[in-house]
Amino acid sequence: MADHRFYSRMGPFTLGELANLINADLNNVEISGRTVTDVGPLNTASQEELSFLDNPKYISEFKNTDAGACIVSPKYASKAPARTALLISKDPYKAYALAARVFYPVIQPEPDISHSASVGKDVTIDKSSRIEAGAVIGDGAIIGKHCLISANVVIGASVKIGNHVVIRSNSTLSHCIIGDYAHIYPGVQIGQDGFGFHPDIEGHIKVPQLGRVIIGDNVEIGANSTIDRGSGPDTIIGNGCWIDNLVQIAHNVELGRGCVIAAQAGVSGSSKIGDFVFVAGQVGIVGHLSVGTGARIAGQSGVIKDVPPGAIMGGTPAVPIKDWHRQSIAMSRLIHKDKRINE
Repeated sequence: MADHRFYSRMGPFTLGELANLINADLNNVEISGRTVTDVGPLNTASQEELSFLDNPKYISEFKNTDAGACIVSPKYASKAPARTALLISKDPYKAYALAARVFYPVIQPEPDISHSASVGKDVTIDKSSRIEAGAVIGDGAIIGKHCLISANVVIGASVKIGNHVVIRSNSTLSHCIIGDYAHIYPGVQIGQDGFGFHPDIEGHIKVPQLGRVIIGDNVEIGANSTIDRGSGPDTIIGNGCWIDNLVQIAHNVELGRGCVIAAQAGVSGSSKIGDFVFVAGQVGIVGHLSVGTGARIAGQSGVIKDVPPGAIMGGTPAVPIKDWHRQSIAMSRLIHKDKRINE
C-alpha cells in the first residue's frame, strides 16, 4: 500500500468500473459491484485491495494471496485462490499500470508563481502553470499550460516549454525547446555545451556549440541525466523516448521515437538512433554511427560500428547476441581446459 502522506488516492472503485477502464474481463459478473480501495503487492494485499500477476516467478504468492481482486492472464487464472476475484487480461502489467493510474492519477499543479522565484523580462507563463520557490526563468522564456516548474529549476533565456510539462528540482535547461507532457526529473541538465574541441599541443581550442536540444512530446528524462546541445545541428530526442537516470546524450545525437535508454548508458556525438531502440544499462555507443530501428543492446555492451534494424547485440565490441553467447561459452571452456591442464 502506498504511503498516503506522499500519494493522493482516489476511489473506491467497483470491479466492474475497473474492468471497463483497463479493458479486462471480470471472471464473475455477479460481483461487478464489489469495491476495492487500493492496489497492493500479492504478498501483502488485503481483501479490499487489487493486485496483479505478470511474472510466473510469483505464482506461489498468487496462490496464497489475500488480495480481494487480481489482474491475471488467462493461462494462470486457474491457480487463483477461490476468495480472489479475477480481472482477466492478455497484458496484466499494462492493465495494472492503468488501474494504478486510476487510483493515483496525475494531479494538476495549483497555479502560482512563488514570490521567491526570479522571472526575467518578456517571459510568457500560462496562468495555469506553477513556478515554485527559487526557480529562475530567463528573459524571453515561454512556459505553456499546466506546467510545474519545481524549486530551484533554472530555465535559460528564450527556452520554450510546452504544455503539461513537469520539471523537477535543481534541473537546468538552456538552448532547448521542450514538447508537451515531458517529465524532467531532478538534477537534469539540458542544453549545456557539447564536448567539442580541436586538440592542440599548445592548448585545446573550444569549438562553439551553436545548436539546440529539441525534445518531443511524452518524453521522460531521469534524474541527473545530461543532454548536450548540438554543435551546429540540433540534438534531437524523439516523441515518447524514456531516458533513465544518469544517462549521457552527447551533441548532435538523434533519437527516434519511443527509444528506451537505461541508467549509466552513454551515446557519443552525432550518432543516430532509430525508432524504438532499447539500450540497456551501462552501454557505450561511440560517435558517428547508426543504430537501426527496433535494435536492442544488452547491458554493458560497447557499440563501435553500425547496428542493423532489429538486431540484438551484446558484448564489447558488440556482436549479434548469439555470437556473444558463443564467445562466452568458448572462453569458459578454454579457461576450464587450461585449469585442468595446470592441475
